Amino acid sequence: MSTAGFNSQNGTGTGQTYANGPSQNPVSLQQPPGVGYGMNHQPSYNPMQAKAPGPPGPGLYPFGQYQPIPPVSSHQPGPQLSSYPAAPGQPLLSRPPMGGHPSYTPPQSASPSPGPRLPPAQATPPPPPAATSTSYYPNPPQPMASAWQYNAASAPAGPASSMSTPPRGPVANHVNPAASLAAPSPPSSAAYSSAPPPPPPHMSHSPAQPSGPGLPPTSMHGYTQPGTAPPPMNPMVPHTYQPNRPAYGPPPAGPPPTMKPTPPPAGPPMTSGTPPPPKADAQCWGAVNSALPPAEPDFQEGDIECPGDVAGNGPQAPNSYNHVDSRMAGPTQPGPPGRHLGHYPSLPPGYQNTSAPPAPSSFHPAVQAATQPYTQGPQPYQQPPGGPGPAQLSSSLAAMSLQSSTPEALRVVNLLQERNLLPANPAPAPTPCLTQDLQKLNCNPEVFRCTLTSIPQTQSLLNKAKLPLGLLLHPFKDLSQLPVVTSSTIVRCRSCRTYINPFVSFLDQRRWKCNLCYRVNDVPEEFMYNPVSRSYGEPHKRPEVQNATIEFIAPSEYMLRPPQPAVYLFVLDVSHNAVETGYLSVFCQSLLDNINALPGDSRTKVGFITFDSTIHFYNLQEGLSQPQMLIVSDIEDIFLPTPDSLLVNLNECKELVQDLLKSLPNLFEKTMETQSALGSALQAAFKLLSPTGGRMSVFQTQLPNLGVGALQSREDPNQRASVKDVQHLSPATDFYKKLALDCSGQQVAVDLFLLSSQYCDLASLGCISRYSAGTVYFYPSYHHQHNPDQVERFQRDLKRYLTRKIGFEAVMRIRCTKGLSIHTFHGNFFVRSTDLLSLPNVNPDAGFAVQMSIEENLDDMQVVSFQAALLYTSSKGERRIRVHTMCLPVVNSLSDVFAGADVQAITGLLACMAVDRSVTASLSDARDAMTNAAIDSLTSYRQAVLTIQQPGLLAPSCLRLFPLYILALLKQKAFRTGTSTRLDDRVFAMYQLKYQPLVFSMLMIHPALYRIDDLTDEGALNVNDRTIPQPRVLQLSVEKLSREGAFLMDAGIVMYLWIGRNCHPNFLSQVLGIPNYAAVPEKLHLLPELDTAESHRTRAFIGWLRDQRPFFPSLHIIRDESQLKPHFMQNMIEDRTESALSYYEFLLHLQQQISK
Repeated sequence: MSTAGFNSQNGTGTGQTYANGPSQNPVSLQQPPGVGYGMNHQPSYNPMQAKAPGPPGPGLYPFGQYQPIPPVSSHQPGPQLSSYPAAPGQPLLSRPPMGGHPSYTPPQSASPSPGPRLPPAQATPPPPPAATSTSYYPNPPQPMASAWQYNAASAPAGPASSMSTPPRGPVANHVNPAASLAAPSPPSSAAYSSAPPPPPPHMSHSPAQPSGPGLPPTSMHGYTQPGTAPPPMNPMVPHTYQPNRPAYGPPPAGPPPTMKPTPPPAGPPMTSGTPPPPKADAQCWGAVNSALPPAEPDFQEGDIECPGDVAGNGPQAPNSYNHVDSRMAGPTQPGPPGRHLGHYPSLPPGYQNTSAPPAPSSFHPAVQAATQPYTQGPQPYQQPPGGPGPAQLSSSLAAMSLQSSTPEALRVVNLLQERNLLPANPAPAPTPCLTQDLQKLNCNPEVFRCTLTSIPQTQSLLNKAKLPLGLLLHPFKDLSQLPVVTSSTIVRCRSCRTYINPFVSFLDQRRWKCNLCYRVNDVPEEFMYNPVSRSYGEPHKRPEVQNATIEFIAPSEYMLRPPQPAVYLFVLDVSHNAVETGYLSVFCQSLLDNINALPGDSRTKVGFITFDSTIHFYNLQEGLSQPQMLIVSDIEDIFLPTPDSLLVNLNECKELVQDLLKSLPNLFEKTMETQSALGSALQAAFKLLSPTGGRMSVFQTQLPNLGVGALQSREDPNQRASVKDVQHLSPATDFYKKLALDCSGQQVAVDLFLLSSQYCDLASLGCISRYSAGTVYFYPSYHHQHNPDQVERFQRDLKRYLTRKIGFEAVMRIRCTKGLSIHTFHGNFFVRSTDLLSLPNVNPDAGFAVQMSIEENLDDMQVVSFQAALLYTSSKGERRIRVHTMCLPVVNSLSDVFAGADVQAITGLLACMAVDRSVTASLSDARDAMTNAAIDSLTSYRQAVLTIQQPGLLAPSCLRLFPLYILALLKQKAFRTGTSTRLDDRVFAMYQLKYQPLVFSMLMIHPALYRIDDLTDEGALNVNDRTIPQPRVLQLSVEKLSREGAFLMDAGIVMYLWIGRNCHPNFLSQVLGIPNYAAVPEKLHLLPELDTAESHRTRAFIGWLRDQRPFFPSLHIIRDESQLKPHFMQNMIEDRTESALSYYEFLLHLQQQISK
């Protein structure tokens, strides 16, 4: 398997190299000759793998952030290692000398191992015409049946010692130390096992071994009801993939299949008489290969660890810069006088031992459902000192075995017969099958979420499920409650550097066992004191062991240099095109209004650069009567005219800054300069920010056409509706990527605001933000007069952008229990090592995703844990570490794996993988692979879980929405074909799928439709004395519309309010303030504030939806004749279009492929 991808090196002048983009674990890349890929020498399942062997694509699937360098780029000579460690002994975040410009070195082609390799593309015989290459991974090692290889990780050469750990001996349960004192208990067969003792695991470790004889007598779902005789059963045929199976291919584009739906089976419907498992939700996401060199576990480059006395375990290595800072949710309250051992500002109410009734939630139902278990304060463990650890797992998991024939998650659903599958309100995240005590302590699924809430015991079991294993993270999310700990001692595992967390176990008062590597560590003396209860000798009651999400104020040992100040540099396009759009006055006014709300302290600095065909700097030095403009016309060799006065202290020079903002719009009012030297302006900004680091905010309105980084239009408007592959999704030049890597090395992040009515080549320009951990904002057809809704959106987004919290010079490391490893990252960042992400800036609106594999069997484990640690500098100059920890059960049966599937998380991860596949191979490959993902998982469920075969398209209840979400992805702007889609719009949609947290990206994939002309207070929420109606979510089909009604579609970044032709005049007058349908204006994007009950309800509901997200969705009020009606109708996912199947036709296509 090749590791070709975006692997580039960025020299920083100090011998340090940077690996970028999709990163594979170097440990995983070492492979003994002749050994296959995957657990136990098995090929891992890849949902985007070719159904038949196909020629490798020109730049095959890079894991990680989307967007490869095009073939002409020097970045992609061939298969490369995707991680370049720094020079030995050198801190990863050390800065290069400022004397010279950092050099850029193209990577060398490196072969990961002498393992099997595919010949070059031209040596591969052409595949059969029907077969498509749908592998998400580069150069599959062997032809396999089409499947996305979700968990590809090659076997490490030699023993994979992921950590220096003492042998565990007979301890079967790493969370509960009591298990080691009693006789070892047999591993629990499943989270959903029935009452009889668990049989031996029937999932084979070898794909050739039949799994039938090992199965216990089961009912339809593989469960035996206690006290009943098992039904007769034939041995189950093993589910193996046939390499010669014909390709599934894309869904037919012609008329719907003639296949008739199968009649329902005779007899009563299959239902479960047992209530479903409790719907709490606590999933976390953030696994990382915690494999560390056993010889020097404390000297890793970039490790988030303290060089001084950490956890009282002796001296550590000199600080190895692994800082992850974030600002706390609320202001830090000073502790009471005399408290020296740490204070805990903003503690949840749970620490006061009071149980206040939960207040009504003010969140969207999806958010509310996901966060309900976390609205109350954590409950302290009831554990006597010296007793077993907080996680009582040995007996607890056995007690969790459901005494039912079928859990709700595995209830069989015939998709061809059950039409109304959408829940009335957005579904919450599934709840892991853990004990109540553990579940109460688990991480909020909005912060940390896994695609599978039950982790398969082996890679072969994961491969059989045909489901991806990965984590979705929202690590810097705004939290209403965030415990903050100030302590001179941060307790961490001596071996793997894991932070102490609720899922460790205390052997006694003085020793605790790590839940990731199982090393026994000493409890430092200071940790014995609990400042919350002011008691001594109960370390298990400390906040660090009671909260899955916690933030530490880091001591000086976590700093390589003094924390940087907040530095903001604004780079503004002032060409004629920019002035015409009118954005400049909106920007200047917004910054004037919010200048006192910029995050920072007395050291905060600001600066401004404007550009057209020349670069304009502004001297804002204290003492000047007015700002001075300094023009540099030599854009080929850019320099800073007065380096010391271009970035100034905001507090000292605020009046000059305000004068500049007031004069800028008029300064260029008459300009006729049409050229744009964006590349040179970025180089100048980089030079200005390099000494300190900071945030660069770039505003661009046209295609750069002068100097370095100049681009030419690549879009053919006649091909926008092509059903063929879309071209030019990859960057046209590597200039912006290389500059982004230079910025990342100097702790500079670049945020790009693109306001344009013409093609701007976002595929190329976006690289400046992707690789520097920045954000892209896109406002197509922006104009201050012709497009007022975009102006409002820009104003709201800009206010949020300027005032939200921010973390500087951050890094994030994800660790996971021994045996699991990470091989792919998705999001905006730079991969510095196997599990370390460089984030020059971190913001609360950024999401990340990682793909994982199982490297070692998890046979002796009942649970596994994942931990994400984010080290950053707050805007106030504090080094902070935010830590999230999640615990999930391990299961050994395929039915339990399916029962724990999180369909939304799976969809979000597949969307990230499909974006990468679209760029590196082709859009059609990505579309085929998404379809195959649904086919493969449902085929596996039918063949390996169901024991009584029946006609129809059968799915477990937990995956009943999977085909609908896959169809929604196929019709999403990022992946659709046959519908006119501007290239920049498509690329921006891809960026959003990779960058948005899951709760927001799901609205982009499958919008929510509500009828709002009949809103009532029944079932309404009460939020801040406002009544928020809760209408039912409707299916996305025209049949749900009515000409007598008004319907709101929430598509994430945009909302549509469709008014039916015969809508009741009462709604029109009471909500819109118009007498009849004919009076609905052509362009209306604001609801009038009328003093009527209907108006209050409607505005309250729409405002509440908007408040749930960090960006501002624009509202379009449309009628049948509106120009925007086609956009509204394109989101009717369940209906047939000229170029796409309806939902029912898509189900028939899936059934046809599954029954082949």
